Amino acid sequence: MDLGLADRTVLVTGGTSGVGLATVRALLDEGARVATCARTPDALTALAGSLGAGPDRLLTGAADIRDADATAAFVRRTADHFGGLDGLVNNAGRSRMKRFAETTAEDWRDELELKFAGVLHTLRPALPYLRASDAASVVNINAVLAKEPSPRLITTSAARAGILNLSASLARELAPDAIRVNSVCLGLIDTGQWTRRHAAAGTDRSYEEWQAALAADRGIALGRLGRADEVAYAVLTLLAPRASYITGTALDVCGGVARSAA
Repeated sequence: MDLGLADRTVLVTGGTSGVGLATVRALLDEGARVATCARTPDALTALAGSLGAGPDRLLTGAADIRDADATAAFVRRTADHFGGLDGLVNNAGRSRMKRFAETTAEDWRDELELKFAGVLHTLRPALPYLRASDAASVVNINAVLAKEPSPRLITTSAARAGILNLSASLARELAPDAIRVNSVCLGLIDTGQWTRRHAAAGTDRSYEEWQAALAADRGIALGRLGRADEVAYAVLTLLAPRASYITGTALDVCGGVARSAA
């Protein structure tokens, strides 16, 4: 099926690795024009070289989403470069593995700033351009932690829940402007963080064996971690003009993880 994303312009934050990179690749494969920002200029240079897309299809720029001015400047640059903006994927972010007793006031400030900045600092400057699109869509990358918090990730769980609530509110507020807002809630996705954790565990088990044991421990029905490209397919589905009646939803991409084990 043609998703109708060809020649659409989509901005993806944090597009140099993991889910962000997979989303950028998938969008380019669909014929979309893509802009992506990240904090590290070297990573952006490597990205542009690896994807082989010219400036008519791919725009990159260094911007920290916690910096409202820098992020707004990149949003404007994207719209000027491609002549508008049709989609926004708020992907940049990370998890913080701490229980409440281990957290500091700075941990809470940093977590809330990063998660909410990832939406607010891109969406505000993007709104005029999205209103001008005939098929505007915003997808916020979230986590199942937003619905079922983990005491091992207490700051991340709380921030994720806030973003889920914000996304639902935005979907209703922006509906009269024909801007759809949805969330994709991730379970355990096989990105670099899990290979690093496997290495740090010092186990004799292969990565595949370790991953299977992890999936069993977390109650994942499909018995494995997800892949970044599997998330990207879900993101593209929600971005697509064909999904014109879907807004305010939170799509779980988690392999059927048991809620009590999330």
